[in-house]
Amino acid sequence: MNTIQYLEDQATRAERLAKRITDTLTIEKLLTFAGERRREIEVIAGKYRRA
Repeated sequence: MNTIQYLEDQATRAERLAKRITDTLTIEKLLTFAGERRREIEVIAGKYRRA
């Protein structure tokens, strides 16, 4: 599994979990985490496109 696939998997899992729980603070933290992973993916993908 490469880095992008790993980050995508983490983001997807966090988003899926956020849909199943009811604690607002935890939902916010999970969605923030997912967003950070997706931003990392964009940065890494951008580096590959330039290379």
